[in-house]
Parts: sequence; structure tokens; C-alpha cells
Amino acid sequence: MPSAKVLEAKKAQVAEVIETLKEAQTGVIVDYRGLTVEEDTDLRTKLRNANVKYFVIKNTLLLRAAKEVGLEALEEALHGPTAIAVSSEDAVAPAKVLADYAKENEKLEIKSGFMDGAVMTLDEIKKLAATPNFETLIAKMMGSLNSPISALARTLQAIADGGVEIPDLIAKQAGEAKEEAPAAEEALAEEKAEEAPAAEEAAPAAEEAPAEEPKAAEEAPAETADAE
Repeated sequence: MPSAKVLEAKKAQVAEVIETLKEAQTGVIVDYRGLTVEEDTDLRTKLRNANVKYFVIKNTLLLRAAKEVGLEALEEALHGPTAIAVSSEDAVAPAKVLADYAKENEKLEIKSGFMDGAVMTLDEIKKLAATPNFETLIAKMMGSLNSPISALARTLQAIADGGVEIPDLIAKQAGEAKEEAPAAEEALAEEKAEEAPAAEEAAPAAEEAPAEEPKAAEEAPAETADAE
């Protein structure tokens, strides 16, 4: 039977793991069996550089801690040598680092994982690993926002330096709006100019029609003379 000192040490370890699981956004459980010391050191370095906490733990202790935080479903994966990688800062980092390393070294087996208090399937872990990490997402977002922000910064700097006044900016925008108005008026004038010749051509046709009536009047007396 374990001594009281050993039991207290295990309780302290379980309590520490419980706090680690509570603080973690995500965690991934792996079987590291077969890794050489050099490979294990390389993996730990990659995880440490990504601010991921990684440690080996006995299955019984991890299960006790998991049950305390509602992750009982991890029990199915707790067999053989077990190590866990967790992060409280980057939800993607543990899955991404381990998945990338497993592609290069088949000895590393991803067994299970969790995210925000829910156990993930292996497919879900793979999808998470394929997601851009926090730094990449921030870089993409800042890149898309950089252009308008830079323009605004230049405008504000020009105002601060006294080179541009706010009324000048308003006047410039008003001037651009006025420049667009003559263009619309010219287009309307051109349409009217094209319609005018068509109306003038129709007028002479209407004036020529009555010219034939006098001939009919002249022919009438001739018929009367014949009758006499």
C-alpha cells in the first residue's frame, strides 16, 4: 500500500493537472512510444517555441483529473504511454505542432484531444491542425486593414503637421462632386441635339401635302365646259 507521502504527492499532481486542464483552450494526447531521446527533445523544443506545455503522465492520474473537469470520454484513449500537450494561449498550436511532427515521424501517435471542455475526434483534431494559428490570422487581418489605416494615418499626420486643413479636405471633396455634374449635363445636351434633326425632317412632309388640292379645283371647270 502506498505511503501517506506518496499519496499526498499523487494528490498534488492530480490537482496541478486539474488546473492545467481548466486553463487550457485545447489539449492533445499522444503516444510517444518509439521516439528516440533526440526526437523527443526536438518535439519538446518545437512545442516550447509554440508556447505549448507538454508533459508525460500516468493514465490513472490523468483520468482522475479529466473526470474532475468533465472530460471522462478521454478514458478510451488512456492506454499505453501517454503524454499531453496543452495551451491556454493558442487553441491551434498543440494540434498543429503535433500533427506536423507526426507527418515526419510515424512513431508519434495522436490518440485524442479536447477543446473548450469537449473531447474531439481524430478528424476534428486534423481539421484544427489545418487551421491557421493565431499569429497567421492576425497577420492576414492586419494586412487587409493596413491599406485604409495607412491612408488615414497619412491624412491625420498631414493635418497634425499643418500641411492640410480639414476645411481644405471638405472643399476638395465638394470640388470632385461638382466636376461630375457638368459631365451629366453635357450628356443630356447631346441627347437633345440628336433628337432635334428628327423633328425638323418630319415638318416638311406635313407642309407638302396640301399642294395637290388646287389641281383638283382647276380640272372641275373643264368637265363643266364639256357638258355644255
